Amino acid sequence: MLSLCLPQPAAAQAEIRIGVLDFLGAEATVDEWSPLLHHLERSLPGHPLSLLQLDHARMRAAVIAGELDFVITNPGHYVELEAELGASRILTLDGGGGRSPERALGSAVIVRAERAELGTLKDLRGQRVAIVGREGFGGFQLFWGALTAVGLSPDDDLAALHAVGFPMNRVLEAVASGRADAGVVRTCVLESLGAGAAAFRVLAPRNEPGFPCATSTPLYPDWPLASLPHTAPALAKAVAIALLSMEGGRDGLAWAVPADYQAVHELFRRLEIGPYAYLREPTLRVMAQRYWPWVGGFALLMLGWILYTVRVEYLVQKRTAALSAALTERDRLEASARAAQEQADHLARLSVLGELSGTLAHELNQPLATITNYASSVIRRADNGRLTDAALREATAEIAAQAERASAILGRIRAFARKRTAAREGVEPRELATEAIALFRGMMARAPQVSLVDTLPAGARIAVDRLQIQQVLLNLLKNGYDASREQPPARQALEVRLASTDGKLDISVRDYGSGLDATAQQHLFEAFFTTKTDGLGLGLSICRSIAEAHGGRLIATSPAAAPDSDSGPGTCFTLSLPGLTCDHAHD
Repeated sequence: MLSLCLPQPAAAQAEIRIGVLDFLGAEATVDEWSPLLHHLERSLPGHPLSLLQLDHARMRAAVIAGELDFVITNPGHYVELEAELGASRILTLDGGGGRSPERALGSAVIVRAERAELGTLKDLRGQRVAIVGREGFGGFQLFWGALTAVGLSPDDDLAALHAVGFPMNRVLEAVASGRADAGVVRTCVLESLGAGAAAFRVLAPRNEPGFPCATSTPLYPDWPLASLPHTAPALAKAVAIALLSMEGGRDGLAWAVPADYQAVHELFRRLEIGPYAYLREPTLRVMAQRYWPWVGGFALLMLGWILYTVRVEYLVQKRTAALSAALTERDRLEASARAAQEQADHLARLSVLGELSGTLAHELNQPLATITNYASSVIRRADNGRLTDAALREATAEIAAQAERASAILGRIRAFARKRTAAREGVEPRELATEAIALFRGMMARAPQVSLVDTLPAGARIAVDRLQIQQVLLNLLKNGYDASREQPPARQALEVRLASTDGKLDISVRDYGSGLDATAQQHLFEAFFTTKTDGLGLGLSICRSIAEAHGGRLIATSPAAAPDSDSGPGTCFTLSLPGLTCDHAHD
């Protein structure tokens, strides 16, 4: 039957060229694969046979050049040739003796027998390890996979990787000589040494039932026999049939139907080598293949976001007209409120001036009467012929001084009463208080004594509406005067104190009157509440509004509870304003 599968006549028989991966050395390779050659010579007479012993690189080059019809190599190398050059397995080696085609290969990590401190793979951290080469399946790649399983990296966690090349016996020599602390060989290589194996031991041996050799890694399928794309299908079929008839006990080797090499693919995918080396390249395609669930989720998220954005845009456009109308109405109401507030402030200032109008007329009468007396004196002296230059200079100087005094009083009142838009500017608190006191005393016929106590640092300034704050101080001084004018002269004095607390300006106006009862203090700042028989009850309400518009507050306390104030009768009003600064250039 074998002869029927071969082309005729015998003179035209095709040559069978087989490439074998050489990992034990030329002599050992010939010994291992001689049974295969002898069997093929008997089974396929007339076919010239050639067996080439090659390393990884030379085997790949020979396949590309078409110099081989079949290859016998380790599973890892086969997977690479399959993905790159189209190799196709037709048989898998059956080693027998407890090794099935699916569970035949592993790596043994060997150390010298006396190295008792090395017990597990994790103990290899910081050690020197000898390997055949990075392309070796049983000589490195299986070991690499086992290291990653315990959280170690051969490049980052080992002291060094010594690639000693083929044959694999060089790994044993490196460990025996001390050039390496451990070495990686294919399973069963150590057991094949016989008595020489006693010098070594296998690190972290696994429990693999029925497997005859010690292994440090999981087991993988045995070596495959693979045909190449240019191999004639009839020739591949003839060789497969011939080799399937081999028996291990009789012929020294045995072959089985192709094993499943998916475990090798999974290892290479995890290590990102061989056909899966592209996974190391950060391309958009690779990222999409690796993270497609995340990409899909992100795409759905983006789609949802777009739909949400479109809906929000629709709602925004739908409500824009209503919002614009509402904003316009708000601006109109704010402008109206500002105009009403300015009008109320103006009326409050006029109210204060109205309450002081009687004393103001008396105050102006003094400089006017003095002017009249000096003018009359000049006329009489001129009529009597006694007008000297010195007397004329004295009279005119006094007339000018009294006129300036009256003009200053009227100027301060005109500025205070003028209606204008609120505007804030940086002012010195002492200057602000001094002007308010001067305005208050200038409108009083018998003004009480007003003392100013300034504890502020030099150069202190604050941004306020000067006229509004003066309006508050003038109102507080007038209330203090009204509360104490029925008292003895010693208790009619008023005190203004300037102090700072946590970056705030505190202006306190204290009187020594009869004070406020609990009911009056509770309702003191309510509109239209007053303790005066002729008052409107708007002054303190407007003053508190001015304070709050500046971000501050206005409170009334008894002198004992006021800061930096002595105890005693009366009431202490404190205006607290934020934003006090100190210009050191004035120090």
